[in-house]
Amino acid sequence: MNRILVPYDFTEIADHALDFALQIAEKSKAKEVLMYNVIEHPSESRLKTMGATSMDPLENVYFTKLIQLVREKLEEKMASNPYNAPMTYKIHLGSPYDSLAQEVADVAVDMVVMGTSGAEGIDEYLVGSNAERVVRTATCPVITLKEKAKIDDIKHIVFASNFHDLNADFVSRVVDLQQIFDATLKIVKINTPANFTTDRHDREQMASFVAQYDLKNYTTDIYNYTNEEDGIIYYAEDAHADMIALGTNQRKGFNHFLTGSIAEDVVNHAKRPVWTMRLDT
Repeated sequence: MNRILVPYDFTEIADHALDFALQIAEKSKAKEVLMYNVIEHPSESRLKTMGATSMDPLENVYFTKLIQLVREKLEEKMASNPYNAPMTYKIHLGSPYDSLAQEVADVAVDMVVMGTSGAEGIDEYLVGSNAERVVRTATCPVITLKEKAKIDDIKHIVFASNFHDLNADFVSRVVDLQQIFDATLKIVKINTPANFTTDRHDREQMASFVAQYDLKNYTTDIYNYTNEEDGIIYYAEDAHADMIALGTNQRKGFNHFLTGSIAEDVVNHAKRPVWTMRLDT
């Protein structure tokens, strides 16, 4: 692994993500953990709606001083790094989500580790969370977490799938994740009334999957629940798992508003760290 990117805004949850990323970097011998800080900056279109045509010179002075302050704090954070993992930082002016999405698309990033408080109620249906949007669009694996986590505590990883449309690269990334944590992979099929299949079918399907990819240190299980997203979360709780791993399909626009994404729902509501990767990359 070369570069792990951590969206960093000095909040407690961002500190949890940074600490976890540094642990992963130390264990995997990653070459860089990049703290990515975004200072929100009014766009030209926003300035026009506010009746302005260009940035006020005083505003430029303000942002210059703000950038300097942020730089000093990031360098302090780097100086206090307790892990054997190299750190760098980048400061960007712009929209937090758009800037992050562009950075992940333009720069070779092997993993994003980010904190999330999730999204609830109407926000979940209308705008979701930044983490949810990153999970939807990132072309690399993303780990989201809500609380402080220790790499040595990740002993059991739930891997939930319907075992359709899985490609070799995706499965190899799951195996890489398992090896980083030296964890047991708890492979599970969530069986729902809307997509019911027999135990016989599911066990044969999982056995074929395991044999195809020559998986090691794993268990297989079938979990019945009314819907897949809650089934994944509750299975992880019942199995005393420490992390959840699953694939996500990219959806955009109105189609995403109607159907959502199982992975995004799990990211919003799971208490334990969640690893996701797009299946269409």
